[in-house]
Parts: sequence; structure tokens; C-alpha cells
Amino acid sequence: MDLSSSNVQVNAVSSPARDKPHPAKKGVRTTLVGVVANVALAAIKGLAGVLGNSYALIADAIESTMDVFHAVVVLSGLTIAAVPPDEKHPYGHGKAEPLAAIVAALGLIAAAIGLAIQCVREIQAPHGAPETYTLFVLVAVIVTKEILYRYVLRTAHEVQSTVVKTDAWHHRSDALTSAAAFIGILVAVVGGPGYESADEWAALIACAIIGYNGVRLLRPALAEVMDTAPPPAVEQTARAAAAGVDRVVAVESCTVRKMGFDYFVDMHVEVDGALTVREGHRVAHAVKDAIRRADARVLDVLIHIEPAP
Repeated sequence: MDLSSSNVQVNAVSSPARDKPHPAKKGVRTTLVGVVANVALAAIKGLAGVLGNSYALIADAIESTMDVFHAVVVLSGLTIAAVPPDEKHPYGHGKAEPLAAIVAALGLIAAAIGLAIQCVREIQAPHGAPETYTLFVLVAVIVTKEILYRYVLRTAHEVQSTVVKTDAWHHRSDALTSAAAFIGILVAVVGGPGYESADEWAALIACAIIGYNGVRLLRPALAEVMDTAPPPAVEQTARAAAAGVDRVVAVESCTVRKMGFDYFVDMHVEVDGALTVREGHRVAHAVKDAIRRADARVLDVLIHIEPAP
């Protein structure tokens, strides 16, 4: 039997064991560092805000507390995503990662709305100006959060994780809210009587920043859940690898989808119609191996062999 009489679909997916630790593990370690930092910062900011009469700092402490909640969601998503495929989940549990990112992004949006409502109430209520020492607390917070942002974002890029990226932007959001609080407190302290509400206005601006980041992070997570095509470079690499395999005449079509940390490729490859089914099967496996060598993030490849016209 040759390929001129029928099309042969070869599933070239052996799902070999990884030869290196799952990328989720690195994401977990990075997230745990953030958890410890957020717990400490939330306590420091909350105490300084209450003693220093600064609602902006209290709001900032609440935002850090939300970051702890977010980190728990991130850890849950990463842990589930790292679970190997099983009978009920043959493609693995990778969707847990963008789902966790969606929950985290919605948490940011909800926190922004709740804090904004409270800020408006505080603006309408007379109160004294914040204490000067709260400014020094905020400087330390801003520096710490910016360092955490860069550290976590670097890990997110390394492991190609949507949910770890949302964790990084939580740290950047916290740095921005702290910067807004710093400006508001500075205006209130320097301006004196009549400028006390600058503290709350700063917190209100911070809420807008938090909400914006929540919406911005929600979009890519939703796209991944909906199997939106990944960056073109992934498909281009797969096509180039397949085209370089001996006996491959052409690559007819190629689709790629992301599942957690991994990519899955579906490809139609044209070969000489005179090849036997066994030879076509060997070509399919050669294509699969070439694609996985070209991009280690590709976990499975499904090859459909067709006779060239």
C-alpha cells in the first residue's frame, strides 16, 4: 500500500519524560519569595499608615494583602499545571495556569474598585495630615517592590508563564501605588492645612493604576484559555524544522496552541505519494523530532501525511 491511494495520519506524540525540572517549579520558588516579601510589607505599611494617619499608606497595605491572595492563586495554578497528563486529562493540566491568571487579574480589578470607593468616602471626611516619617517607609517599599517586579518578570519570561507575569505586575502595581501615596503624603505635609485630602487623591490615582493593570493582564489570560494562536515565531520555527526533514516535499498547514507551559503542534506534511505507509510513518516521526529539537517548549506534535500533488 502506498500513499497515493490514501492519506495517512500519524500521531507522532510519545510524550517523553522531561529531562529537566518542570518550569512551574521555578515559578513556584519565585512566587514564594514574593509571598514572604508581601506579608512583611503589608504589616509594615499597615502599621505605619495607622500610626502615621495616612489612608494612602493603609490602602497600599491592603493592596499588598491582595498580593498575598494573588500569590496563593498563582501557586495553586502553577502546582496544578505541573501535574502530568492522566487518563482524564491527556493533554495535561496546563489550562490551570491561565485560569489562575484570570482569577488573579479579577482580584486586582475588584481591589481597585473597593479601594476607590473607600477613598471617595475618606475625601469627604475631615482629617489631619499624615506624619512625615511615612514618606521614608514608602521609599523603602518602592525600592523593594521594583526589585521584586524585575526578578519575577525575568522568571516569567524564562518559563513563558502568563500567571507568573501577572504576579510580576502585581509587584509593579504595588510600587506605583506606593509612589502615588508618596506624592500625596508629600503634598499634604508640605501644603499644610487644606491639603490633607491629597493623601486620598493619591490613593484614588493608585486605584486607577491597579484597575488598569488588572484589565491589561486579564486579556492575555482569556486569550490563552480560548486557544488564541501563540506568537508567529513558534509556528515559523516548526515549519522551518519540518521543511528541513528528508523526503518532506512541503508543509501544507500548521497550527499551534499553548497549554500552560507547553505548545502543541498540528501539521499537514506533503511527501512523495509513492512512499509506503511505513516510510510515511518514519517521515512523520522525523518531522516530530526535528520540531521538538528546534523548540524545546513543544511537547506534542500531530503529523498528518499527505501525497504531494
